[in-house]
Amino acid sequence: MPFAHVNGQKLYYEDTGGDGPAIIFSHGLLMDSSMFAPQVQALRGTWRCISWDERGHGRTADPAQCAPFSYYDSADDLAALLAHLGVRQAVLAGMSQGGYLSLRCALTHPEIVRALVLIDTQALPEDPAKMVGHQALIEAWLQGGLSDEIAAAVAHVILGDGWPGTAAWQAKWRQFTPANLLQCFTTLGTRDDISARLGAITVPALVVHGAIDHAIDLERAQAMADGLKHAKVVVVPGAGHAANLTHPDPVNAALAEFLGAL
Repeated sequence: MPFAHVNGQKLYYEDTGGDGPAIIFSHGLLMDSSMFAPQVQALRGTWRCISWDERGHGRTADPAQCAPFSYYDSADDLAALLAHLGVRQAVLAGMSQGGYLSLRCALTHPEIVRALVLIDTQALPEDPAKMVGHQALIEAWLQGGLSDEIAAAVAHVILGDGWPGTAAWQAKWRQFTPANLLQCFTTLGTRDDISARLGAITVPALVVHGAIDHAIDLERAQAMADGLKHAKVVVVPGAGHAANLTHPDPVNAALAEFLGAL
């Protein structure tokens, strides 16, 4: 399995290789690099597709511990991974948490960013009203494990209702250790507001958002797009928070159009 020992981390990644332009996919909270399988499959013929497991997630996670980190640290991880792979510039594609770190990477490492693809994400901190419910779910999970009821509630937020691949992700969520779950959620909940800094990002951006995203309201994605210099918004009908995973066809079509115009 490929790991990059960079930035003090041991990052798991997958890389299709090739001579094409690079795009790097960063996943959301509680997910991993495999959530971008539909996009990698669609693009790998013409693009070098890189996906990775972030701190506390997937094969990067140390089950026993997860040191405190911020999304600026994750942005540094992404930059270091690209340097490790010899990639000087890439399109940064991030879903939710992956968008948080991709935006921060565009602010702190602008020279490596060719464009941004921001999927079901935002520049603001968490909505305080939604955060109350998220906090209750995580505390119940930490105290009593991932019950079927909690697993269903998490799936409702991330994957929507009735998606056929839900059970496989719920099985992955049961592998989360308290150390990783607590720190990753703490990082999510304590991140800074970067909405006033978006004007410094001048690369093209594609903002993709599920029409029925229960985690992030569409208005927040639109506000992010409005703050960016060159952003296009695509709303995916019927999709929730992980639009690229549950509704890959319209997302892949929008992605192909955007990338083709770069």
